[in-house]
Amino acid sequence: MTISTQLIRTQIRGIDGLSIRFAESEARAQHALLLSPWPESICCYEPTWTQLAAHTHLVAVDLPGFGKSERRNFLMAPREMGDLIVQIADAFSLDNPHVVGPDVGTAASLFAAASHPGRFRRLVVGTGGTAFPLQLGGVLKEWVYAPSLEPYRKIDGRRIVAAAMSSLERYRLTDTARQDYLESYQGEGFAESMRYVQAFPVQLPILPDLLGTIGTPVQIINGARDLVVPPVNAEYLHERLPRSKLDFIDAGHFIWEDSADSDAKLVTSWWDGGYAKVNDKKPH
Repeated sequence: MTISTQLIRTQIRGIDGLSIRFAESEARAQHALLLSPWPESICCYEPTWTQLAAHTHLVAVDLPGFGKSERRNFLMAPREMGDLIVQIADAFSLDNPHVVGPDVGTAASLFAAASHPGRFRRLVVGTGGTAFPLQLGGVLKEWVYAPSLEPYRKIDGRRIVAAAMSSLERYRLTDTARQDYLESYQGEGFAESMRYVQAFPVQLPILPDLLGTIGTPVQIINGARDLVVPPVNAEYLHERLPRSKLDFIDAGHFIWEDSADSDAKLVTSWWDGGYAKVNDKKPH
């Protein structure tokens, strides 16, 4: 189903045999690939779309297994998803794009940048689990270590998404976005999407050795009061990435909605030259 808002019109494209949902802004000289967070979709960019699109051509995608893109179980892990991010950029002919990868897009974007040096112009990440030993809170920690998906398959995913959305502090979702989030994970959809974070204990231990090899400038943005992905994850990245900038926003987890203006300003400032002020650091 196509979702249309005043700003975002979603479409479907086949990539690597999968149906991938995306939205696109008008053409500009530079490009940015925006990745969907969990348990939301590309509709999360409604409050920042206008500000971001004024600077850069945007292609927002629901990653496979999230939002309304088709799932392939093999891809439900950060490293494998990172390789697909590169394929997505290729499919849209995005030459050296920026990548904005909040939440589940964080680890995948970093794996992609490490495996494909120079493929991306600049990264914006944060609010995603990256630290090892794992530093996660709330229900996310429970989902990561759940011994089986079966109990979650018996719960309509809409209930879990509705509970997650109740933690929004300031932003009021549009009816379109709320309905889209609920539909994206209804039935067993949420339980199946948990496969991704359940790969964290196996794959996040690989990440530290790769962080020091990433030459792409990285802007890290995290909610200062994020109880699900505590700020230590952002600090962990900042200490280990050779070229990074770290900013905290006075908010919880969903900073792209609850603090949309602050988030968009940090992103566009990074794109417009903020990266040039970051000096190379000695890897941790």
